[in-house]
Amino acid sequence: MSGLASDAGSIAGAGVLKPVPASVVHMLLDNARQWPDLPALRFGQASLNYGEYAAAVAGLAEHWRQWVRPGDRVVLVLPNSMDLVLATYAVHALRAQVVALNPRYTERELTAMVQDADPALMVFDTESGPAPSMVAGRLPAERRIALKAGASLAAYRGDPGSLTDLPLPDDFASLQYTSGTSGRPKGVNITHRHLAYNLIQREALLPTRHGQECILCVTPLFHVSAVAMALHLACHAASELVIHARFDVTATLQDIESRAITLFSAVPTVFRALLAHPSARQTDFSQLRYCYSGAAPLPESVLAGWRQLTGRPIIEGYGLSEAGPCLTYNPALGRQKIGSVGLPVPCSELQIVDLETGTRTLPANEEGELRVRGPHVMHSYRNLPEATQRALRDGWLYTGDIACRDAEGYVYVRGRRHDAINVGGYTVHPREIEEVLLMHPDIAQAAAFAVDHPHYGQAVQAWVVAKPGAAPAPADLQSFCAGSLVRYKVPEAIGIAGELPINTTGKLQRNKLLPVLQHTH
Repeated sequence: MSGLASDAGSIAGAGVLKPVPASVVHMLLDNARQWPDLPALRFGQASLNYGEYAAAVAGLAEHWRQWVRPGDRVVLVLPNSMDLVLATYAVHALRAQVVALNPRYTERELTAMVQDADPALMVFDTESGPAPSMVAGRLPAERRIALKAGASLAAYRGDPGSLTDLPLPDDFASLQYTSGTSGRPKGVNITHRHLAYNLIQREALLPTRHGQECILCVTPLFHVSAVAMALHLACHAASELVIHARFDVTATLQDIESRAITLFSAVPTVFRALLAHPSARQTDFSQLRYCYSGAAPLPESVLAGWRQLTGRPIIEGYGLSEAGPCLTYNPALGRQKIGSVGLPVPCSELQIVDLETGTRTLPANEEGELRVRGPHVMHSYRNLPEATQRALRDGWLYTGDIACRDAEGYVYVRGRRHDAINVGGYTVHPREIEEVLLMHPDIAQAAAFAVDHPHYGQAVQAWVVAKPGAAPAPADLQSFCAGSLVRYKVPEAIGIAGELPINTTGKLQRNKLLPVLQHTH
């Protein structure tokens, strides 16, 4: 059995042709057949090699086959664990669609997504609060499985050779609900072709060493970026994945050293926390090759501080659930530009187009909406045909992100189109204000946003989080901004907060920011 899709094609990268696998399940089974003794998974004290990994997936798939058919959806409400990994691959092996949801969602949030997904089976953690149990309780008993998430599913054993009805490239692989930072979450239908192509596209910019990497995952595996940059990446590289139940600074630093971690992907808040921890200066980072970051912009101070601490760069990229999730990355072996999210992945097209028609390609350094097309773009939104038609037009996915490209093709993301602030007819992007505020030595985090204004229509305000021990004055921060921004971009009010509303994937929830100063009309 070969894991290469006969119709999938190949992608040129680093001077070689990279075959595209038919699915991530094919990759796992190929690894188990060729390198069964290679380390594959570690969670706490539990570990599996690739032979055991595939056997556990085969056994679990055989057990669940009585409830799950090809094309069905299986909801997984589990925290980071070996169980979540094995369940994910078992669902794929059944040619069903994985619906991984945050176990910390409220009952209202979970109910909406589970009803939309209409699963054949819901697997949930009994120790993640009452909401998963309450939502699962509304399903028939044969459609729900409760467990204490850890490594219990590793006890299943089956014959990987019995998995013969393997996923086809056009089968739906996952239903990824968007984070919903600005509205109702939408379910993104992602195919196995989409996942496989994006792995090879990413590999062209960020090459791995087959069988030699050790990848640390501290970010939630119910999010598409962690799945791509940890779970599937480890299997593609036939390398070991070390899973943490949650991010803990001390445990992360300890494993980077003791497990000889080589690849590590995280959101900016994680890198900030690691840099600020006293034991970071005593940690051995010598085996670490590359770190990756996305979800939110990285301040230059964090980029510089991390390189000074570890001797390694943080490579910034960009993507979204609807495409990739790897759309662009600064190349690991090429020029990396600070402030840029890098170059488009191969075998894709990326354009910056005008906001009026969405069809006129803009020249270098001019801002517009970013659109993309290629084999890594989503199939559709589940149960939302009108939203699908708005997002997918003439083969292009319109991302809703404002961006520009420089003369060398590097992409710079300015922010969401709907986040743009209109101050008396002038367009202001929050990210520009945030980048200036983060240049201030006392500021750790910043969030700029729009408020209604009786004269200008909208005005700029901001919340900031100060660094430990710092006590910046709002007026001083406004003066600091005035040194780098035109007057209408300077926040009319700046508030000091203990924290910002950030979701589990590290994204700022701008819609939850309250005005610092309320105008009366």
